[in-house]
Amino acid sequence: MSREIKYYIVAADALPEIFVKVAEAKRMMQTGEAATVGAATRMSGISRSAFYKYKDSVQPFNDMKAEHIITFYGMLKDAPGVLSRVLSEFAGAGANILTINQSIPTNGCAAVTISAETSDMELTLEAFLEKAASIEGVVRFEILAG
Repeated sequence: MSREIKYYIVAADALPEIFVKVAEAKRMMQTGEAATVGAATRMSGISRSAFYKYKDSVQPFNDMKAEHIITFYGMLKDAPGVLSRVLSEFAGAGANILTINQSIPTNGCAAVTISAETSDMELTLEAFLEKAASIEGVVRFEILAG
């Protein structure tokens, strides 16, 4: 009987420190900061055996989402130009918008879902979410599905 693999998105601060350090060691190797597994594990403060034990099970969120379609959810104030400014952030980041669905505003706000191809984005997803959430008139902005 084979075990079905399940995946979860978990905030880094809720994970055991070893998982974060394994992800950091992998990043160091991918960016060239560390040329070998030994160097990456020394720099991140973990053992080689811990690295090999978890390396295939730990992926940073933005790496898992590369070359995927992501659906974003936003709660926008019912004011002229708010949606336009959000869409401009997508364009500026290099995302390709596929669909936009907006509800009729109630209580001064409207829900919007935006699906986009994000593989060519110039920002990390975290940086993009932060920029979009800081736009005037955006009450909330997050990833709905990926």
